[in-house]
Amino acid sequence: MSDKDSRDSIGEQIQAAEREAAKQRILAQAEAERIPVEETTRAVPDRPWRRRER
Repeated sequence: MSDKDSRDSIGEQIQAAEREAAKQRILAQAEAERIPVEETTRAVPDRPWRRRER
């Protein structure tokens, strides 16, 4: 393997590691911002302005 091939291989490994790190950061952020299902399916009481429109 030549020096150029070795550098290319190292560069690809670094890029793969950076992509994986970025992926992990995005997943961690998404998990931190996740809204539990229990909170999204909670019933909302009827609003007074809706009752007037009926």
